[in-house]
Amino acid sequence: MKMTDHMLEIKIHDGPARYGSYLTMKTPNILRMDQNSIVPDTPIPYNVPREMAEWSVKETLKSAETGDVNRMAVIHGAKYQDLRLECASELEDMGYRLFLVANPEELLRNPRDLLKIITNLRENLSPNSALYFSFTELNFVPLLTYLGVDLFGEAAADFYAQMGVMTTPHSNYNLQQYPLYDMSPEELKKQNQRYLDFVLREVRAHIQNGTLRNLVEERCCSSPETMSALRILDRDYEDFVDSYTPLY
Repeated sequence: MKMTDHMLEIKIHDGPARYGSYLTMKTPNILRMDQNSIVPDTPIPYNVPREMAEWSVKETLKSAETGDVNRMAVIHGAKYQDLRLECASELEDMGYRLFLVANPEELLRNPRDLLKIITNLRENLSPNSALYFSFTELNFVPLLTYLGVDLFGEAAADFYAQMGVMTTPHSNYNLQQYPLYDMSPEELKKQNQRYLDFVLREVRAHIQNGTLRNLVEERCCSSPETMSALRILDRDYEDFVDSYTPLY
């Protein structure tokens, strides 16, 4: 088995959240990727019959067998928790340690599936394997890091900038409806990227101080989706959270 030399080093836990380092950066953090950084995969929509999801996993694993384990591999499986874990586990057995979670936008719209899939991955994969979300809402970032997601892409910053929307830690603002600033799409993209960077700096500081849960609760109040996800986490995944909580 080939083994990557690009592994996440964990330094501090705050619940399931992890403060550490990947390559030269502190984590959780932004990871800028392009298509050449990812091992070839076979994408599939989120809500598909199981047979199609099984085919996607099979083809993705086949492509990864001859891939570079220092690159990012993709965890497919659509909405099926067991297929996601099968895909991730086999990729890990091949030596990969950096994983893009496919269908991030759909997962954010389906809190039950999000929690089921991410907690299952985090419980079963190596602690030194990093999970990457290419697209996320800013108010979801603290919760995702609390679940054990380590790295984030900037796709949402660009997506919302093209729509004329400023993404802030608490709310999204359509600048035509809320003319806070007069910005070009490129200027707005950079501002959205700065806000993502700020939120991740907040997250790292809170993990270091053992107060991430406070930030999670504050930000989850800002949307029905995040609040629903937090309530489900507290109701159904107490053992998952407790397993990372030291006893005094």
